[in-house]
Amino acid sequence: MIRLEGGTFLMGTDDKEGFPTDGEGPVREVTVSPFYIDSYAVTNRQFSEFVRATGYRTDAEKFGNSFVFHLFLPPDVLADTTNVVMQTPWWRLIEGADWQHPEGADSGLQGRMDHPVVHVSWHDAEAYCRWAGKRLPTEAEWEYAARGGLVQKKFPWGDELTPEGKHMCNIWQGKFPVQNEALDGYAGTAPVNAFEPNGYGLYNMAGNVWEWCGDWFDVRYHRTQDNVNPKGPSKGNVKSMRGGSYLCHHSYCNRYRVAARSRNSPDSSSGNAGFRCAADA
Repeated sequence: MIRLEGGTFLMGTDDKEGFPTDGEGPVREVTVSPFYIDSYAVTNRQFSEFVRATGYRTDAEKFGNSFVFHLFLPPDVLADTTNVVMQTPWWRLIEGADWQHPEGADSGLQGRMDHPVVHVSWHDAEAYCRWAGKRLPTEAEWEYAARGGLVQKKFPWGDELTPEGKHMCNIWQGKFPVQNEALDGYAGTAPVNAFEPNGYGLYNMAGNVWEWCGDWFDVRYHRTQDNVNPKGPSKGNVKSMRGGSYLCHHSYCNRYRVAARSRNSPDSSSGNAGFRCAADA
């Protein structure tokens, strides 16, 4: 973990590329106390150690299924899949998909032990954090960390997505959702320490996998006066996620920006969602 000294920073964005309906703006001063945060997302190897030590079963394992991106499925499985998310038909609910079987029962983790664990729900992430003596970061801590000391920049490294043509994160290149040219080197997840770290030494704070935060998601909460160590509303239906994933593309999910937000129900899982831990200093 890396210790961050905290302080007051400008959170959120008023950028025209932002999504006001997600509660990204307005820009406001927020103060966070010193805290620790993992330099990278929890890996399959780390999660395996947790499961071996505790016998924990994830929500996806209990449900018997999880959501897999359609291009990762063989044609026969794709043809037989009827569980489709209507507004996002590229997601298929696949029997046997879980953290150990990212594309379904016949898949495995070979060659991916240093990739971020996926198909983990908020409940699963919280359980791992408790076992490790840590916790999930708040949204304010996550954004403070992601900015890496930069002020109001779009990405953890600056305002240009590919400075001098260099890919800085794992996102979609091509025509979403049918053609991924994988110009950054990865069509799916990348190792957690791929690409350059930000100014605080943190890896993949943009792209690769969505990361669960501790807060309940609310588009109005940030307009309150709770601007010192905010932890989000006291209750809700969906939990906050940050950072975007390897499926994000400017044409659809332009949420690999540091101010961008998303959400999902705390028992939901998918092939592009993981987490990193934080801890009090």
